[in-house]
Amino acid sequence: LVQALGDAGVGAAPLWVATRGAVSVGRSDGVVSPGQALVWGLGRVAALELPERWGGLVDLPESVDERVLGRLAGVLAGAGGEDQVAVRGSGVFGRRLVRAAAAGSATGSASEGSWSPGAGSVLVTGGTGALGARLARWLVANGAEHVVLTSRRGLNAPGAVGLRDELAASGARVTVAACDVADRDALAELLAGLPEELPLTAVVHAAGVLDDGVLDSLTPERFASVLRAKADAARHLDELTRDLDLSAFVLFSSITGSVGAAGQGNYAAANAYLDALAERRRAQGLPATSIAWGPWAEGGMAGDDAMERRMRREGMPPMAPESAVAALRQALELDDTAVTVADIDWENFARTLTAVRPSPLIAELAAAEAGQRAATGADTGQVVTDADSATPLGERLRGLSRAERDRALLELVRTQVASVLGHGGAEAVEAGRAFKELGFDSLAAIELRNRLNAATGLRLAATLIYDYPNATALADHLRTELLGVDAAAGGDVAAPAVAVADDPIAIVAMSCRFPGGVRSPEELW
Repeated sequence: LVQALGDAGVGAAPLWVATRGAVSVGRSDGVVSPGQALVWGLGRVAALELPERWGGLVDLPESVDERVLGRLAGVLAGAGGEDQVAVRGSGVFGRRLVRAAAAGSATGSASEGSWSPGAGSVLVTGGTGALGARLARWLVANGAEHVVLTSRRGLNAPGAVGLRDELAASGARVTVAACDVADRDALAELLAGLPEELPLTAVVHAAGVLDDGVLDSLTPERFASVLRAKADAARHLDELTRDLDLSAFVLFSSITGSVGAAGQGNYAAANAYLDALAERRRAQGLPATSIAWGPWAEGGMAGDDAMERRMRREGMPPMAPESAVAALRQALELDDTAVTVADIDWENFARTLTAVRPSPLIAELAAAEAGQRAATGADTGQVVTDADSATPLGERLRGLSRAERDRALLELVRTQVASVLGHGGAEAVEAGRAFKELGFDSLAAIELRNRLNAATGLRLAATLIYDYPNATALADHLRTELLGVDAAAGGDVAAPAVAVADDPIAIVAMSCRFPGGVRSPEELW
């Protein structure tokens, strides 16, 4: 539907998606459906990438009466400005990200150091990857007798043999198995083959794959491959271990599922499934902890240096692995069900997340952090943005000469392009060079659009860099959008002289402005 709206050129009828059981507002609200939650993960990304097409997410109760329908109508009409809503008989609930309870005040009664792998086997999916290896070392250091590390390549995975030998030298029993946990039969065979004297006591599902792309480029196949590694594997782990006496069932989710991230619609959906699965298990009396991680440094799924630089600019630098592991321990000791763990620079993160639309989801956290940060006072030179003053950007530009406007807008575009691409300053961006030649991809295009929306107050299209392929063309477009076609016609147009007001043809000609300039009376006639 989201893609079809774009294909049809429909931008004035934003899409709202209704679910039933995707979220829960309390213990008496019923068991959540992980399959329904997939849609919420996708929707959070659609809101960031395609705000002109997206309305929001609304979860409905099992029983829908006139009162519920009235509340639904209010949500769709924009009452409250919420876009992630659960409508219930008792009221309308907006989704919020809030700080986790402090240690000692959480619902879990565990005390410091009380959780340990214990006697038995601990299964780690994705166990030969960078995160899996770090987890395996942590588990062994904390007393795990037997760690079972799975990956599709097993001992043929890079570094797998060395990891096995390293852990075995610590005194633990180590099994590295080639097993695709998304294959239910293969997983069942692996679990059945565990030593009887070392029964399975804990599961850590850390496996996952990425296939990033903007929503307009995603296909069912690209969704299926990502969902298979995350969601299908988690479902099989859930089904095949329900009768076992587990001390922990840990799902490695992602902040993309709980907050959203441009270019990761399939990954966000898969991780929203994991969060909901943990809630469902907990409601059924089974152990479950889903951790929506921000990026890990040193070999996590954060990617290459360019990706790390982008994440830092967006306000979410990769976490030190030691800090992440400490947070994992705390989540297990406090018996958390669903928690988000990330290193967030709220000033930059909030600006990024709200560049194209407000985000009630993080509003309370961002506001609480705002007073704790001092202004940087950086000199921005000629760059003029809506963030600089309470006066709208277009109004301030009108106070400049034509040459000053052109310089300010071109500098604005070049500065934002340089920031997206990780360059030191605007001078690194040639005004007439095509964005594609500068290294833009679809994700960078969305980031630039979001930054320019925040800087100008406009609602620019996601196809911006394709419609206006270099900095000069884009600056000209911004001038037209901010000031109207008069200012883009080639100069400041003076008002018509009173002396020609008695000539009907001249009056019509001077009242009509065109992208190419004011047409002559003869041409217009």
